[in-house]
Amino acid sequence: MCLRHRERLLIVPVVLCALLGTPAHAAAARDDPAPPAGAEAAHDGPPPVGAEVARLYAEAAEATERYEKGRRAADRQRITAGRLEDRLTQQRKRLAAVHDTIGGVAREQYRTGGTLALTGRLLLAEDPDALLRGYHVAGRAEKAVSRLLDKERTAERRLTAAERDARAAWHELAVRNRRLAAVKRGIETKLETAQWKLQAEADRSAASGTCAGAVRLEQPGGPSKGAEWVAPVEDYTLSAGFDSVGERWVRRHTGQDFAVDIGAPVRAVGAGRVASVSCGGGFGIEVLVKHPDGYYSQYAHLAGVAVDQGEKVATGQWIGQAGTTGNSTGPHLHFEVRLTPHLGSGVDPAAWLRERGVNL
Repeated sequence: MCLRHRERLLIVPVVLCALLGTPAHAAAARDDPAPPAGAEAAHDGPPPVGAEVARLYAEAAEATERYEKGRRAADRQRITAGRLEDRLTQQRKRLAAVHDTIGGVAREQYRTGGTLALTGRLLLAEDPDALLRGYHVAGRAEKAVSRLLDKERTAERRLTAAERDARAAWHELAVRNRRLAAVKRGIETKLETAQWKLQAEADRSAASGTCAGAVRLEQPGGPSKGAEWVAPVEDYTLSAGFDSVGERWVRRHTGQDFAVDIGAPVRAVGAGRVASVSCGGGFGIEVLVKHPDGYYSQYAHLAGVAVDQGEKVATGQWIGQAGTTGNSTGPHLHFEVRLTPHLGSGVDPAAWLRERGVNL
């Protein structure tokens, strides 16, 4: 998940939500609804919990990205050090072979009388020309082996230094990554605390049947980045699917569930207008969006909302935060696509999104 530019949070005043069971077609339907009164008023108190959760989500995402980047760099450096160590081992084997070659030359010189004076050997030799040629060849061979030995020793020194540097760099990266991991754990601990505080507030709102109001968050880098349709959440695991059977449903499951953490940003799958924002009942806090093609998308069990009834929304715009309000056993988003605003007119959301180029 990439969440950026969360520092500026605009807080709108509390707006009464539609009570559970209020027909969605009764929602405001003006083409250009006026902004809520007092929307520009300054907020002197602490930011809402939803805003704090969003900020911590951004920090956690950035910390995770830094940690993973450092971990990958440390892994690469560890591999480099290992490869250099293997090369150094091979280099030392070649150096030992060169030593053996020089030893063989020395032994051959000793066997052939290398300690005698060259003049005496020439006088006693039956073929002085052949003997002289042999000495020249042996001399060149010895010089060649000596040069090879120098070259191998130089290469060994360079490899040793490179291996030492690589291991030092790997150690430094590993230490840095341990620090990043500690920072990441600290942020995640704060996030978890804020998440459950957000959920507690959401539970109170759902129990009373009135929403606490929308928390406006600046959209990061444009809501949809040019896409016409998107998935309702970015990082998720699919859980209960459409038309599946479970003991918590009166008949069959009417939507697609996405397992996500409390406070995870929930976004509009496509452009449209908010038909209703409701709190209470089996779906807990929910948002219903009407799309231009006549379909409705529903986002339920939320922990907070970021839009108001009658508001236009863009594809990918954050419209709420996931939670576990209502008839829910754990944090997730219940997502439906309906032919009408009413429960019971749902179609398979996965197939519906797939027809629009979004594969879950």
